[in-house]
Amino acid sequence: MRKPRIGLALGSGSARGWAHIGVVQALGELGVHPEIVCGTSIGSLVGAAYVSGQLDPLEAWVRKLSRFDILRYMDFGLRGPGLIRGERLMERLSTELKDVAIEELPGQFACVATELRTGRELWLQEGRLMDAVRASVALPGLFTPILRNGEWIVDGGLVNPVPVSVCRALGADLVIAVNLNGDIVGKHSRSQQVVELDEVRALQGEQARSGGFAVSIGELKERAGALVAQLWPHDEEQIPGMFDVVAGALAIMQDRITRSRMAGDPPDLLLAPRMGHVGLLEFDRAEEAIAEGRETVQRMLPAIRHLLAS
Repeated sequence: MRKPRIGLALGSGSARGWAHIGVVQALGELGVHPEIVCGTSIGSLVGAAYVSGQLDPLEAWVRKLSRFDILRYMDFGLRGPGLIRGERLMERLSTELKDVAIEELPGQFACVATELRTGRELWLQEGRLMDAVRASVALPGLFTPILRNGEWIVDGGLVNPVPVSVCRALGADLVIAVNLNGDIVGKHSRSQQVVELDEVRALQGEQARSGGFAVSIGELKERAGALVAQLWPHDEEQIPGMFDVVAGALAIMQDRITRSRMAGDPPDLLLAPRMGHVGLLEFDRAEEAIAEGRETVQRMLPAIRHLLAS
């Protein structure tokens, strides 16, 4: 009898996605090396790094991310279909990770995206790796969509937040799924961290010198100040801000879609890191997210051993 092919489905979850790194590392230490990896949104980024053998460089980079770095990578635009163009971030990722063709990867990989015009679910399995990842992470309203083959493409979390079905379609006999959205509905998404004014001024000065923003200095200050207030507020406010509403709506949508999809096609093992306390864009909290990913695997050790023995 041949050894069962293991598939790993890495779900969407924005900044919570750094937990995938801890999950993948902990599974590897147990001897679990999936032959098929499928990702949605942030899951596609971590999955791409893993399959291409670049998970360690990605981990080293994200552990060093600060709040200032996050703001610095956000190339805002006053016009267009998204608040953030994403070019600056993808350029940075391309320097950290080697961009290769998906067809040349040593393992099977696919990431999920959504065709904006039709709502069709897309499984991206060919072309440049970082192009596919960029399409999969194009969160509507936040990151600008990507034009691919004449169609605008957005985040795959709209249709398949945890791509169990994709793993099975690619030939996985056993599927391990990582769901980052199981405990986020009803949680307050904003951190009580405070961004110092010096950080905002430094950001404004750097972007003004580099010309990275296609806006005036006055508009830059207004946008940077508003974003800081939304992401890292100084105090608890009763009225939800823009990012609270976006994060809450996405949380509800993805939680309901995930429940529905997995009810019809459940994974053989479900890992659910407890990440409800991490906000939509709090990418600077990688250390605790990675630790929670590892801890999730430890909590599920009996189920993992049972799955591998079956």
